[in-house]
Amino acid sequence: MSTNRLRRIVIVGGGTAGWMAAATLGRFLKNRYCEVRLIESEQIGTVGVGESTIPQMRTFNRMLALDENDFVRRTRATFKLGIQFVDWTRIGHSYIHPFGPFGLSMEGVSFHAYWLKYRLLEPTTDLSDFSLQAVACRRGKFMRAINAGNSPLSNIAYAFHFDAALYARFLRSYAEERGVVRTEGKIVHVEQRGEDGFITAVVLESGERIEGDFFIDCSGFRGLLIEQTLKTGYEDWSHWLPCNRAVAVPCESGGELTPYTRSTARKAGWQWRIPLQHRIGNGYVYSSEHISDDEAIATLLANLDGAPRAEPRIIKFVTGRRKKFWNKNCLALGLASGFLEPLESTSIHLVQSGLANFMTLFPDRDISPVEIEQYNRTMTWEFERIRDFLVLHYHANERDDSEFWVYCRNMKLPDFLQHKLELFRAHGRIFRENNELFNDTSWFAVMIGQNVRPRAYDPLVDVLDEAELRYRMQHIRDTISRCADVMPTHREFIEKHCKADLS
Repeated sequence: MSTNRLRRIVIVGGGTAGWMAAATLGRFLKNRYCEVRLIESEQIGTVGVGESTIPQMRTFNRMLALDENDFVRRTRATFKLGIQFVDWTRIGHSYIHPFGPFGLSMEGVSFHAYWLKYRLLEPTTDLSDFSLQAVACRRGKFMRAINAGNSPLSNIAYAFHFDAALYARFLRSYAEERGVVRTEGKIVHVEQRGEDGFITAVVLESGERIEGDFFIDCSGFRGLLIEQTLKTGYEDWSHWLPCNRAVAVPCESGGELTPYTRSTARKAGWQWRIPLQHRIGNGYVYSSEHISDDEAIATLLANLDGAPRAEPRIIKFVTGRRKKFWNKNCLALGLASGFLEPLESTSIHLVQSGLANFMTLFPDRDISPVEIEQYNRTMTWEFERIRDFLVLHYHANERDDSEFWVYCRNMKLPDFLQHKLELFRAHGRIFRENNELFNDTSWFAVMIGQNVRPRAYDPLVDVLDEAELRYRMQHIRDTISRCADVMPTHREFIEKHCKADLS
């Protein structure tokens, strides 16, 4: 029986994106469905600083049927319950964007609405007291969910911090065990079909010619196939996300092993802190129009927990996306598809999402234009909605200590974000549209954390009188506090279940 299925898929570039693609194809293209080959060159480095994830990462690991403790040990990972934002609203202020919900819905109305009314009764109430993940972050606690009925301990959302280089190595081993073939080499020429421009082969520096029916571009910012060959075009989002550089450096571990990422706003951007079992990842994302490279490096080095373990490395970028993520017989993933700075740890998720959508629309050799269009529409929506969520962090600030923050507060916003803010300012309402990545809880955490205040609360919360509202809110807060009491420390959990061999 004849078949029109793909016979050869070529992945160009390794790193996190390339080996995530290879592992996915190795997992699902069983029984010699087609040949999968990955080309990478040790002469070409990877960015490799994306070490923080969101809970959807666990879905990817389950899809690969990975043992989580083994994964954590081999990537020297730690666990993550959310992100702490320091000095974003104003200097001296901080808040936590936790994974998982705040409180619980009551009388068919969201907890967020009740909390807005409760804050009028108790102006000093802290939203983070109503999230188990946020309380655990503050106390340095972590555990996986257990079967505890309707207790918050039954539903603990979490993600990971890991060493990106070790993760790529881990996935390489996984993919090669499932038939993916790695080729070392540098591509010097890309061949295209004359009649339609489809890519037919790549030629290596050694002279080897590698044919393919479909190509996945994981070549990083340069976009060897998607841009340099197919001239796809790029949509620049620097107006909304003006940071265009990052300086990164790992340092020695110090202090407690915090179960969260820390993002600290600086004069011209922000600094990340990502604790791993063997070191801390650090970086300063900044606007070169507002600070020099030398000053950015000095700022980062002056704010480390321990001694640097490498020389600072500067990475230049332009925030935005390709005008098409899938063009002809080429799919772009990772930095080749676009760049949204790692403020909410979405880079690896976008690779995961791109792969999930690709497998849903997996082509044969004819490659249907309508399926390409559907993929591009889906990924454009996801990129743009994540962009808008990131822009919120920059825009909703009260800082007047630098031109950078004043610019961010006064910039014209994307229409979608402007509508979200106007809707929230009316009655504190947030709607999740078309399965956008960040849900109402995430938007609520950042808006409240950065002091975006609605003019009124949802009138339906008045179904509870003040005494009943106070009682229920106190009960929720006390229950969450007691749950956090029984959790082990983050370090204790890792020591017991998944400590890496650091020898």
